[in-house]
Amino acid sequence: MRLPWSRACLLTLALFPAWAAAQSPAPQYPPHVIAGSELRVLPVTGQGRAYQLHVALPGSYAQQPTKRYPVLYVTDAYWDFPTIQTSYANLVYDRVVPECIIVGLGYAGANLDYDSMRRWELTPVPDAKAPETSGHAAEFLKTIEQTIIPFIDREYRTDPSYRVLAGSSLGGLFTLYTMYTQPDLFQGYIAASPAVRHGNEWLFGYEDAFAKSGQPLKARLYMTGAENEWPSFLASIKRFNHRIARRKHPGFAYQWRLIDGERHAGTKAESYVRGMRFVLAPLAPETGRSKDN
Repeated sequence: MRLPWSRACLLTLALFPAWAAAQSPAPQYPPHVIAGSELRVLPVTGQGRAYQLHVALPGSYAQQPTKRYPVLYVTDAYWDFPTIQTSYANLVYDRVVPECIIVGLGYAGANLDYDSMRRWELTPVPDAKAPETSGHAAEFLKTIEQTIIPFIDREYRTDPSYRVLAGSSLGGLFTLYTMYTQPDLFQGYIAASPAVRHGNEWLFGYEDAFAKSGQPLKARLYMTGAENEWPSFLASIKRFNHRIARRKHPGFAYQWRLIDGERHAGTKAESYVRGMRFVLAPLAPETGRSKDN
């Protein structure tokens, strides 16, 4: 059936906007970028690891060219760098932490399997379920000490006398492993819901050997667990907390908190906020000495 000319025109006009929208490309909007941040890709390591550093510079960095800043390193940058950077900015505003350079430890490339990649280097001993892709924390720590920290110290105005390492879950496990392996490399540690049950609680024996060695541990550690964690996971964290709390290392400051109402990943925001306040307290403008130059 043929439509009258007037009705056909009206129908065409009614359908034209939808047809035109389908043919037009989607509008392009600028991506959101964290102000004052940049990405630095390092040369591929001997183990074939391509690291990408997420670097956030403090607000005064450009205006005060002689000032040096403590550095806060955080694992799993692809997840935790935005969380910790935003929380840090709020604390700087309140003057309860000093201005810092924040460095997120991540990987270069697109469409990466972060779960698999992080397990390779955040675990100090192999995972029984995937021994070939885990247990390389020693190599990662060596890369941090010999490559990443020197690169950051060379490229930015850092204060080498005060560094902090933070991480969650396997990142928290790696943070604790680092503290007992290279206790002088960092002065502050934040371990959010650390996976201390990994490797049949391997870290318990490692910590015990460190304590018996009599090595000094002059550092500040903030550790958390989540009230609604997997029960066995939380039980290991609690046992490790009791272990640490009994130790009396001269110069060691420790604080623990059970994050109420949260599950595993939900601990991050509060853990990092309170952790930064605790480990950076000696340098805070209103709670400790200032490191301004």
